[in-house]
Amino acid sequence: MVTKDQRRRQLAREKFERQQERRVGARNRARQRNTVIAVVVAVVLAAGATAWAAGAFSGDSKQDEAAAKASPSAAASSAPSKAPDPCAKPAEGAPGTEQWKKEPAVTVDAAKKYTFDLQTTCGDIALDLDAKNAPHTVNSFAFLAGKGYFDHTKCHRLTTSGIYVLQCGDPTGSGSGGPGYTIPDENLKAKSIAKGTYPAGTVAMANTGQPHTGGSQFFLVYQDSPLPPNYAPFGTITADGMAVLKKIAAAGDSTGAGDGPPNATVVINKATVSAS
Repeated sequence: MVTKDQRRRQLAREKFERQQERRVGARNRARQRNTVIAVVVAVVLAAGATAWAAGAFSGDSKQDEAAAKASPSAAASSAPSKAPDPCAKPAEGAPGTEQWKKEPAVTVDAAKKYTFDLQTTCGDIALDLDAKNAPHTVNSFAFLAGKGYFDHTKCHRLTTSGIYVLQCGDPTGSGSGGPGYTIPDENLKAKSIAKGTYPAGTVAMANTGQPHTGGSQFFLVYQDSPLPPNYAPFGTITADGMAVLKKIAAAGDSTGAGDGPPNATVVINKATVSAS
């Protein structure tokens, strides 16, 4: 017989996976729109119809707005915030838009210790990275941090029911952004997640629900969370970092339903990866 606790865990897992599938669908639709726009622009430039081009872009912006309103994350962001914001004002600057066609060559040294430092508006969060068991992932984060990819990006999702995570790493803030390339899943046989629970203090890759679709988005687990071992764990959160996460979680999400943009203004002012 399935207990209530087991059923609750199952529902939480299924909800998380459905949300990941919706995000990849949104990403694919955005790519299709961008392809159409590129073709339209080429035709417009050839014909010299600049006024028509302006109208086309205006219409597409409305479509993007409509699509955003239909997505769970965007709908959540429109809900009024009720909890106080415990975080400071973000530093001046905007997220980058650079994209890369392929994963960078792996240059990390598995024998070294790597630390991912997130200087956020809510406090510093330091992550100890596992280069030995997740070399592609750690290498990718070192590369992206070195390019300033994470700077001025907002952590766009907080889940406080069923699973307990803060999700970051998307410069678009939509939940469907990425660096233009994907990396292989790693460390999925780690003992820490073998029983279907990601323990508090874990940092792991978000993905679309399909194998090897991780890009730049990651989630920080601030409380034991029932999830299947499908999300590559690649490090742990320090004690001070956990204290910051608890503060963010305590402010809740803006939907009031336990899954949406956090009430706290969690912006990564600066991200760095260092080796020792």
